[in-house]
Amino acid sequence: MNTDVLALVAQSTSTTLPTPVVVLLVVVAVVQITLQVTALVVLARTPRERVLMGLRWPWVLIILLVSTVGIGAIVFLAVGRKPAPVDEEAPAVGRDEAVRTVVDELYRDKP
Repeated sequence: MNTDVLALVAQSTSTTLPTPVVVLLVVVAVVQITLQVTALVVLARTPRERVLMGLRWPWVLIILLVSTVGIGAIVFLAVGRKPAPVDEEAPAVGRDEAVRTVVDELYRDKP
């Protein structure tokens, strides 16, 4: 889809638009493709229970079809995921001893 747009832009702009405009269009296209790929990878790696609405296919459609400079991808990355749960009950095993060891190594009196 985006490669067709790039080809069309390159073909139609080669004679009518100034070079800075063509460069800007290419930069915008690269940013859009990067955002879409990033959002799709994040979506694929996000566990189903953390995806808003619980389904991935609506987000794939939003990411790919709402593509005005990556707006669909930005919407997914901003609000499409629930925060990861924090396990507050898990104790830091051996952490106190590790901290004491580091403090002793750093601040003990050296001859």
